Amino acid sequence: MIPSAFDYAAPETLAEALSLLGSAGDDVKLLAGGQSLIPVMKLRLADPAMVIDLGRIAELSGVRDDGDALLIGAMTPHHQVATDPLVAEHVPLLAKATATVADPQVRHRGTFGGALVHADPAGDLPAPALAAGATFIIAGPGGERRVAAADFFQGYFSTALDDGEILTHVRVPKYTGWGAHYEKFTRVAQQWAIVAVAAMVRVEGNTIAEARIGLTNMASTPLRATAVEEALAGSPLTLEAIAAASAHAAEGSDPASDLNGDAAYRRHLATVLTKRAILAAAGL
Repeated sequence: MIPSAFDYAAPETLAEALSLLGSAGDDVKLLAGGQSLIPVMKLRLADPAMVIDLGRIAELSGVRDDGDALLIGAMTPHHQVATDPLVAEHVPLLAKATATVADPQVRHRGTFGGALVHADPAGDLPAPALAAGATFIIAGPGGERRVAAADFFQGYFSTALDDGEILTHVRVPKYTGWGAHYEKFTRVAQQWAIVAVAAMVRVEGNTIAEARIGLTNMASTPLRATAVEEALAGSPLTLEAIAAASAHAAEGSDPASDLNGDAAYRRHLATVLTKRAILAAAGL
């Protein structure tokens, strides 16, 4: 199908984009990579009067070292995040998870921030961002504010981003030396995750000193598997210890039942995938 007619603007600065957004009224959409927005506009499930394209704003793209963290521009394409040497060294979980997003065409066009703001519970980036303790930097008419990942995702396709605001960057702490893995289960290639697990593990000798685990598509928002993290901390680096900790993966979750599987199936998947992800992250 063809979208309804709409006005189009392509600002070259963040200030210009915010000004346009503030004057456009309620019936406006921001265009990042367009991999989610354009299809729903073609189906006329979204019918904005104006589209503001952020693609020409250079300050919103790229990966920078920010001391004890990395600063990733919201308009940075998935492919760049997946292949950036800073991300691979300091936050390998993001590189691994982003490399699984859709297909090469989408990864070259879609954007890191656009996928996070879309907030699909089956999307591959929210759970890794949550597990990594990311901070979302948001610009709006009142200036800049920062929101922790734990507070950013609020429900199905819903975030803390208010009208008139733009996500500019995501600040992710460094986990240099940590092992990481993203374990994703789908029925067919390039499908949304039925369940996925983002795991980061810090090993000292033969002991798991610390772990951070995020769950994809186990609720209306990404979840931290805190029971697993607590069970792993200080445990021996053995298959038995990891299996025992992974048995707690579905605690506190609220998975949906749909054509891809019911809630009980997803809880089982979470346990299996968590075990696999931790073993891979720990190098076992």
